[in-house]
Amino acid sequence: MSEDFNSENKRLIDRYTEIARLAGGLAHEIKNPLSTIRLNMELLSEDFAEPQNQRERRALRKIEVVERECQRLQDLLDDFLNFAKVRQLHREPTNLNDQVQRLLDFIRPKAEEDGIEIIAYLASDLPTVLIDREVLHGALLNLVLNAQQAIENGGQLVARTYATPDGVALELIDTGCGIEPDACAKIFDAFFSTKSGGSGLGLPTTKKIIEAHGGSISVQSEPGHGTQFKIKLPVPARIAAEDEGTSEEP
Repeated sequence: MSEDFNSENKRLIDRYTEIARLAGGLAHEIKNPLSTIRLNMELLSEDFAEPQNQRERRALRKIEVVERECQRLQDLLDDFLNFAKVRQLHREPTNLNDQVQRLLDFIRPKAEEDGIEIIAYLASDLPTVLIDREVLHGALLNLVLNAQQAIENGGQLVARTYATPDGVALELIDTGCGIEPDACAKIFDAFFSTKSGGSGLGLPTTKKIIEAHGGSISVQSEPGHGTQFKIKLPVPARIAAEDEGTSEEP
């Protein structure tokens, strides 16, 4: 039974890897002619930089529309390539608090500029987790940037860590505008977005990265009151045993 499960699991992983490779290749093929189009539109924009008549002004407006759409397509392709990427994680033993503190220090200047108060409740007894620090930083950064955008006229962003029976947890809570129930149910679906012009790939990519670490992410939200994302990460048995060993009295 176990061999059958492992065989099926490997088959699904290989199939996903092949699909991801093909999708990534297609996206790269689209980017090449897109770059040519963007370059030629920039040259045309320079040619019409000082329109002499109504016809040239209309042409310039059309060029600007095409340039904006090219940029939007470029951003979408970049987000898709990031989502479809098959990542090889380079995991290191890490205290999640250090990762969270790094994240909060990074966003603090912009948060203070926007009148957002950052509050951290970081448990002192967290067990060590195995994570790819840079990859997980990118995933968490996407969450806090979304939170900052949701908070209007000041507010709070709270980060809380604590131990769980089988690992650690991180809660990111904002006092922003919240998310409607229908949207909340689809928030991790690829290409679903509540933001105008959004690619709808940021949160699915974050979910994919957390799951690649063996973790999970969930969301709770109340329109008009705020949103809470909860991330759980496992502690490998060997790491957990080592943490227990170092905590024992001599």
